[in-house]
Amino acid sequence: MTGGSEEIDAKIASLGDWRGAALARVRRLIREADPDVVEAVKWRKPSNPAGVPVWEHAGLICTGETYKDKIKLTFARGAALDDPSRLFNSSLTGGTRRAIDIPQGGEFDEAAFRALIREAVALNLAHQSPKSSRGRG
Repeated sequence: MTGGSEEIDAKIASLGDWRGAALARVRRLIREADPDVVEAVKWRKPSNPAGVPVWEHAGLICTGETYKDKIKLTFARGAALDDPSRLFNSSLTGGTRRAIDIPQGGEFDEAAFRALIREAVALNLAHQSPKSSRGRG
């Protein structure tokens, strides 16, 4: 089966530098925090034909954009998440999104990051419409 996970594998391999390693690290943490996460690649364009990795569960959790000097993890509903460890360090003035910029050699609290992912999933599930709910009914 080909799909988002294989496309993210290819994106990580194509970077071939610290950004690929950093993206692989956050991907591992996302999967640890939510084993049911769905991986996809979206927003392909001529300047970025490999697209942007995204992680979803009952809606968008976050995206993983790569730039020359950082990777940026943008949380779709980041402004609604509790961030006691202050992982969010970018896009702090927006009403909806929040982001984590990780520069080369950038370190962050992995346990706090996994907790943030779990909180984002819980928020998505809480806002899921009854029509899109599965099972119980």
